[in-house]
Amino acid sequence: MARGEKIMFEIYRDITYSDEYRVVYFTELTERDRENEIQRAMKGEHVFDGYISDAGNLEARRAIDAVVGRLNSGEPFSRDNIERALEAYLVS
Repeated sequence: MARGEKIMFEIYRDITYSDEYRVVYFTELTERDRENEIQRAMKGEHVFDGYISDAGNLEARRAIDAVVGRLNSGEPFSRDNIERALEAYLVS
């Protein structure tokens, strides 16, 4: 897979402002937003990160959003559970 054909993301818990789980897609940030979003993620509690294929990113984003929604609803989710939920979309 060539560079630019995958999207780097991170799921983190925003411990500074809302205590909610969030996702950030690093490789899609604009120059204007990059520093702020990276700082926000760095201040948060890391939960999971990986790469999704640019080709199938809509389905992957839906799956990631579903995981984040479940985390925000209080459902206990281990790293292994997240990886299993996203395994069809993760690329190396």
